[in-house]
Amino acid sequence: MSAPPTVEIRELGGSVDEARVLGELTVEAYVPLLDLSEGHPYLAELTDVASRATVAVVLVAVDESATLLGGITYVPGPGPYAEFEGPDDAGIRMLAVAAGARRRGVGTALVQACIDRARSEGRRRLWLHTTARMVAAHRLYGRLGFRRAPEHDRALPDAHLLGYVLELEPPVAD
Repeated sequence: MSAPPTVEIRELGGSVDEARVLGELTVEAYVPLLDLSEGHPYLAELTDVASRATVAVVLVAVDESATLLGGITYVPGPGPYAEFEGPDDAGIRMLAVAAGARRRGVGTALVQACIDRARSEGRRRLWLHTTARMVAAHRLYGRLGFRRAPEHDRALPDAHLLGYVLELEPPVAD
């Protein structure tokens, strides 16, 4: 395993190119795991990072040379990307890490940034959905304290989504 890269987690910049690159990276990460055929509507959703960033928070991981290593969507409340109902809840969606940056802490850094953001906002729970084939993601979520929430599984026409939740403690006052 390579040494972990120096990773900066930040919000998606205003660059159309950065949104395009993250969209391509996300599709590359998801297609082998979801059996998405050409023209599948979820491909358009994965690709359209710029639109997603207008209704949710898209975080990116970049290295010291500003190379995009991955991204994640943080959903701070109700809206088109929310897969939760509680007013004190938040969610994460579409975690993707470039093939060359996997197993180097990039995914962990992205998810941890969402956990930190949810805590700082006073959220009580952080929700996500994944599929049975995303085994590496399951290990990551387990290491960070998420637990399976089968009562929140979702059956879609072409996928079964597994629910996970992280119960968050309120931030400690200084």
